Amino acid sequence: MLTLTFSILLLVLGYMVYGKIIERIFVIDDNNETPAYKSGDGVDYIPMHPIKGWLVQLLNIAGLGPVFGAVAGALYGPVALIWIVVGCIFAGAVHDYFSGMLSIRNNGSQFPALVEKYLGKSVKLFIYVVSLALMILVAAAFTAGPAELISLKTGGAIPFFVALIVIFSYFLIATILPINKIIGKIYPIFGAILIIMAVSVFIGLLFSGAKIPNLTLSTAHPEGLPVWPLLMVTISCGAISGFHSTQSPIIARTVRKESDARRVFFGAMIAEGIIALIWATAGMTFFGGTNGLGAALANGGPAGVIDTISIEYLGAAGAFLAFMGAVVLPITTGDTALRSSRMILTEAVGNFVKVGNRKKMLLMTLCVAVPAFLLATIDYSFLWRYLGFTNQTVSATMLWVATAYLIKEGKLHFIAGIPALFMTGVVGTYFFYAPETLNMNYEISLVLGMIPVLATAALYIRAVYKYRVRSIAKPTHIG
Repeated sequence: MLTLTFSILLLVLGYMVYGKIIERIFVIDDNNETPAYKSGDGVDYIPMHPIKGWLVQLLNIAGLGPVFGAVAGALYGPVALIWIVVGCIFAGAVHDYFSGMLSIRNNGSQFPALVEKYLGKSVKLFIYVVSLALMILVAAAFTAGPAELISLKTGGAIPFFVALIVIFSYFLIATILPINKIIGKIYPIFGAILIIMAVSVFIGLLFSGAKIPNLTLSTAHPEGLPVWPLLMVTISCGAISGFHSTQSPIIARTVRKESDARRVFFGAMIAEGIIALIWATAGMTFFGGTNGLGAALANGGPAGVIDTISIEYLGAAGAFLAFMGAVVLPITTGDTALRSSRMILTEAVGNFVKVGNRKKMLLMTLCVAVPAFLLATIDYSFLWRYLGFTNQTVSATMLWVATAYLIKEGKLHFIAGIPALFMTGVVGTYFFYAPETLNMNYEISLVLGMIPVLATAALYIRAVYKYRVRSIAKPTHIG
């Protein structure tokens, strides 16, 4: 229990100390008018209280990501806790803060627009495609699971396909309504449920007397799978997730002043890391080690593991929370994924669609909802395999966006550049090694995975050098 408590303390200190450092490096100014006021439209651009914004942001970026991913990542053993703490503070929270603040500084722009501004048009087209693919995969994956569980819990009285239609009907309504009608009013409650679930499990662990395995850097995976790069893709929500960069602009359009951003963006990521820590610890402890956890996951999947732990620690209340967590929370993530993809698609092609705003909004929503619906009907495991790789590709790109911005502004770029290089290595190695991509030998994948790292490092050094040359050449005016 000391391991878990100390890890949580480190995350809290990360918010208080490193979060403040990041804020000072960025240099905020509350005199700047935020998009919520500058472009207020009563739909997406609406001022929101920072506490409500924090809860909505937490739910948007989390859903069951820091629960499902953390439980699956717990198969690697206590090293998962190290990744969550280090990844969350130095990569994930930095990623989320910059994705939110850069959107605020660019009038609520979506992630692909930020890519175009700071990395160029050639990268933008690729990111438009990858971002939309990610949003569609998230919406499909976070809908298929709840639909299956609803069908299972009702004994088939509500068939899977009927549950799917009901969920997507809700998506169409929630995606086009003003953000303060459903998301702003109800989602803070669901965000609180996510926190209550985690706190309840923490208390259960505290009084269970169970011994958490000792910290180690080696893998404890029952199948002997390597920590690098698989753990960094398995546990994304809770450490660093590219999906967050597509969600932050939703809340960036509601932030009232720039000083609220550290609480809303950096703080929501730290909270998600704490939730992931608790569930990862519960997963590797409750079942007597990673072998027991592996068997539980094979029998009931992540939802079954959550259900078992919640009921054991909390009885009937745990059963209710587990059901809410496994059904409602993923749906809310799917909802905001489609809302974000609607915004991205509108930003990309909206000027070419000559219809009224409401009709355009509905048309853009249908363009992403239909493929998401179709994908939700296929193999659930297929969605998750490709979701992980796509997600971390986006996270590495967002960190490079932050790095480019910091270089351009003459600020301390290493805070984003080092984690950007790290995540580029994760994505590169995973691409060569993972069975859903090239499925190559592990040792060969380690070598080939360094190629994109070396390539981006060279571009990074070149960008820094060019900035320094321009700074020296710039004339200084005296008097």
